[in-house]
Amino acid sequence: MRKFLLLVLTMAPLLAYSQGFQVNLEGQKQIGMGHTGTGIVQDGASVFFNPGAMAMLPENYIQGGISPLLFKSVFNPAGTSIQNHTSNKVATPFQAYAVWGPKSSFWKLGVGVYTPFGGLTDWGNTWQGKYVLESLNLKAIYIQPTLSVKLADWMSIGGGFVYNHGSVDLTRAIPLANSNGDPGQARLKGSGKGYGWNAGVYFKTEAGITVGITHRSQVNTTIPAGDAIFTVPASLQSSFPQPNTFRSTIPLPATNSIGFGFYPGSKWIVALDVNLVNWDSYKTLSFDYNTNTAVLQDTHSARNYQQAYSLRGGAQYKANDKLALRFGGGYASTAVLDGYVTPEAPDANRVYGTLGLGYTVAKHLDIDISFEYEHLMQRTQTNFESQLSGSFKTDVYIPGISLAYHW
Repeated sequence: MRKFLLLVLTMAPLLAYSQGFQVNLEGQKQIGMGHTGTGIVQDGASVFFNPGAMAMLPENYIQGGISPLLFKSVFNPAGTSIQNHTSNKVATPFQAYAVWGPKSSFWKLGVGVYTPFGGLTDWGNTWQGKYVLESLNLKAIYIQPTLSVKLADWMSIGGGFVYNHGSVDLTRAIPLANSNGDPGQARLKGSGKGYGWNAGVYFKTEAGITVGITHRSQVNTTIPAGDAIFTVPASLQSSFPQPNTFRSTIPLPATNSIGFGFYPGSKWIVALDVNLVNWDSYKTLSFDYNTNTAVLQDTHSARNYQQAYSLRGGAQYKANDKLALRFGGGYASTAVLDGYVTPEAPDANRVYGTLGLGYTVAKHLDIDISFEYEHLMQRTQTNFESQLSGSFKTDVYIPGISLAYHW
């Protein structure tokens, strides 16, 4: 039993972020252009994409949007024709920004509230891997006050402080049946916080190309007292003390980005971004339980993630004074090495495509919509710890909408 419990409790998904939990949905215009935004100036979402570019905005902004996300994954256990599907639940990543500065000033203040990490997955309680995961609801909400300063007509810099509020609610089955034959259940639920920063520089070259460079710091997020709730037969309750709490910390990774903006005509913007995500800082997953027993011990489990990168490209065509059309796409590598893939986010290298449309509905009011389709490459794995073996196939569908008022 002790070996089993160590396995169950070393796989909580809040502490197993991967490229799959980095949702990258911080601005509708930028999503429509393939998630590019580091090297161009579009709107208040520069608070996230490049704080250095914020001072170059010609207007002030208040905007908000949402990107409902449908994650559809299928697991085929090794040696069978069985297909286990996730339920059709919709996550709701959102973004909100405000940017203000006096007219023609050399500085702007901004604040952003956005969700760079998160996940909503429900495999049910009858599937092949129910002892690894039944359901997961995960959120990381960043709040970022920001200052940007224009040093010259061709260059500006900026930076902001980041506060993260994270929460997780996870359930999985335990192979300890009650008198009716129903398995037990483990539920891990809690919230925590972390701190970091986001900084960038933006400049215009003599060739007319714009360039942005940013660094978003690692955010060490700690759950100081999450609830560990176990439903087990009465005869075993002494081995699973209630109430009980756990403490754990995860380094949400730093991201380095460089982006370029090209302007082949008065109606066109073409953008290219390259991102390097420092997942290699995530080596070990550890849990410290407030109350231990002979069965329930603190755990330390290797993760050994690797750096991940993404290549993004997109374009905007201004059809007329009111209508803008956008499209883009990209490729992102996985941070999860073979043997560490789990059903919380069955991560793999992925490709994606995006479309977007912007329309000025009134003099100072814009509406922007986007749509994204992601396809994760099929990945056949046997997890080192759970020994869950089979193939994952995953697709993600993400519509989005936002409103922006500018003056």
